[in-house]
Amino acid sequence: MLRVGLTGGIGAGKSTVSKVLAELGAVIVDADLIAREVVEPGSPGLTALVDRFGDGILDSAGALDRPALAALAFADDESRTALNAIVHPLVGKRTAEKVAEAPADAVVVQDIPLLVEGGMGPAFNLVAVVYVDAEERVHRLVGSRGMPESDARARISAQADDDQRRRAADIWLDNSGVPGALEPQIRELWNERLVPFEENVRTRTVVRTVPALVSADPAWPDAAARLIGRLQMICGERAQQIDHIGATAVPGLDADDVVDLQITVANLAVADELAEPLADSGFPRIEHITSDAPKPRYVGGETDPAVWAKRLHGGADPARPVRIHIRVDGWPGQQFALLFRDWLRADDAVRGEYLELKKRAATAAAAHTEYVDASAAYADAKAPWFDDAFHRAHEWAERTAWSVSAS
Repeated sequence: MLRVGLTGGIGAGKSTVSKVLAELGAVIVDADLIAREVVEPGSPGLTALVDRFGDGILDSAGALDRPALAALAFADDESRTALNAIVHPLVGKRTAEKVAEAPADAVVVQDIPLLVEGGMGPAFNLVAVVYVDAEERVHRLVGSRGMPESDARARISAQADDDQRRRAADIWLDNSGVPGALEPQIRELWNERLVPFEENVRTRTVVRTVPALVSADPAWPDAAARLIGRLQMICGERAQQIDHIGATAVPGLDADDVVDLQITVANLAVADELAEPLADSGFPRIEHITSDAPKPRYVGGETDPAVWAKRLHGGADPARPVRIHIRVDGWPGQQFALLFRDWLRADDAVRGEYLELKKRAATAAAAHTEYVDASAAYADAKAPWFDDAFHRAHEWAERTAWSVSAS
């Protein structure tokens, strides 16, 4: 099962997106519809709302008068918090029931207006945001729904802003065009990402891409942050820390478009405990890689290969390749991953040197069409430089008093 959180500001057109996805085969779980269900006449939810906001929120038939409730609940933060405290647990319980009823191979799309505000993104494999400029949404709410402009603006101001939504979004759907203009993009999303992603999760398939250098993408840190949030939810206390590492963690550095993350654990037994939960959530283990290449602490020195052991996971999302390195706290590979990132961030000359190395490595990889051969060529081209860089990075750490705890 693949779970997609669908959200966007009021008036952005989430229902339009849901309708198309439902036609394509998605199981839609609509939080607004569920929110109506849990406050139907005679329900415990409606009783709780009347106790908090009074009989004035009921119409003549004893049903919930939504405009009357909105006028009270959106008047101030305290009232809005009270509304959420009553409705959200009921919606959550019913939502869980509906998700559990979906087939094992379903793409479940949960339409949740306040997904970003509630910090719910980590619970989903992907978050899709439907975007329309705030002024255009006011225009639509007033024109098509007959909502007073003051109410429309109050509701919009009470929700997350566009920057917050963009940081939370794995998928950005711009619905600013004419009706129907977004449908081809939704269909492409379904066919090229959602359906393959679900199959990859179910079959434990890792998405691999031939190494290729691309221009630095300012969106990499946000993508890493979303992935870290999901990994934190999966790992819980078994992860001592989770960090964005590698070239995509260095601002302005061109890199292979793969987000590298490191989960620090107490020992390899914990790493093995995480294998199934990670795979179930779309991060299958890459079984044949069980260690980093050992590097000497000093030129001419030796290190025990055992302390370079690790576990490696990849991602099942066709549109976001990821490598997840699980390393033991205090072992040299775990520390070097953080040290190397910080060294590159701090030293312009080393960053330029590393970029030139990556260009040569990418050229070597481009001579091969098969993933295995290209990846091997890419790694082999960088290996000699890294043996020396390991020593140089530690010299820099000693000069600057760098430490893992301050990283």
